[in-house]
Amino acid sequence: MKRLNGYKPFLYNLTLDFCNYMRNPNSGNLLANFGYSIIKPYSNVNHSCPYTSDIILDKLPISFLNHKLTKILPVPEGEYRVNTNVFIQGIKRADVFIFYKIF
Repeated sequence: MKRLNGYKPFLYNLTLDFCNYMRNPNSGNLLANFGYSIIKPYSNVNHSCPYTSDIILDKLPISFLNHKLTKILPVPEGEYRVNTNVFIQGIKRADVFIFYKIF
């Protein structure tokens, strides 16, 4: 979502079964592959389900993120929010909101 007089849809609305994706990460979902390429080197999300401990994203360099979001996927300047709803066995377990600014 991009902040334009409130947060408005900007690029994609993706629904993804993460466990199925992690069983076959080369399934051809380009947006999922792009997102996973950002977190993979800096997280413990490198195996298929079940996840029995915390998922950790640690020490993600801003330079790496900046390169991915401005050079590889040229996102215009602005304020953004990524919404993630996590469902486990059909029950909503978490809402994750990531806020960032590109300038």
